[in-house]
Amino acid sequence: MNEKRDIMRMIQMKFPKLSKGQKLIGEYILKNYDKAAFMTAAKLGKSVGVSESTVVRFANEMGFIGYPKLQKALQEIVKNKLTTVQRIELSNDYITKENALKGVLKSDMENIRATLEKIDHKTFDAVINSLFEAKKIYIIGLRSSTAIAEFLGFYLNLILDNVKVVKHGVSDIVEQLINVGEGDLVIGIGFPRYAVRTIDTLEFARNRNAKVVAITDSLLSPLAARADYSLIAQSNMASFVDSLVAPLSVINALIIAVGLREKEKISSTFTELEKIWENYEVYDHKSKEKY
Repeated sequence: MNEKRDIMRMIQMKFPKLSKGQKLIGEYILKNYDKAAFMTAAKLGKSVGVSESTVVRFANEMGFIGYPKLQKALQEIVKNKLTTVQRIELSNDYITKENALKGVLKSDMENIRATLEKIDHKTFDAVINSLFEAKKIYIIGLRSSTAIAEFLGFYLNLILDNVKVVKHGVSDIVEQLINVGEGDLVIGIGFPRYAVRTIDTLEFARNRNAKVVAITDSLLSPLAARADYSLIAQSNMASFVDSLVAPLSVINALIIAVGLREKEKISSTFTELEKIWENYEVYDHKSKEKY
């Protein structure tokens, strides 16, 4: 919350010297920073009755190189604090029933583009090495992150033989990691709003001297604060549905990178699996027989 106090303090300190229009912007942000964080410069200007250029000058006056930098700083503050109801209200500002498909796809494309620019390739390689070095690999992702945690676990289990997905509800989460320790790897997946149990699990693993990897949205994330390595995947969407396209893409890359190191084992595994799938009729062959 230091960043929040810094921004708010800056507005308060500079407020007396601001122009009339800039004061309106400052007052609005101080009272409604959760909404302002997801407004374009034009939208914010319209809301307080000033021009878009006045909003840009306000951002510059606050020490930011352009309005997007100020907006990003505000988003980092509020995105973990927004309730589902608030996210629905904010999404109405830029996604409507008429443009839902286009709006969501464009947002997801932007998340992937931003992730490609931000992700650290050396960290990615270090995570791959850690996967092969680990005695036991634990994966935890709760709430909306459950699906991608299961996805990662499903494919890693086909390549490696030491992977366990930690599940909520089967037994207490810490009980499932009772034997975690030095030489093990714990992968925590979490995005705003961050699940407390995921944070606690990473803290527990770190205290047991296990290596910790976080797949999250920011280095300011509470998961990243408890990790040895952090893979940053942007998930921005002010809506009741979390955008997990970019995180899933990073997880796909992890799986493929692991697979490329184990080509022969994968080939052997899938050859055997194909026989099993055919014997037990796991997949539908009727459509294939028609052609």
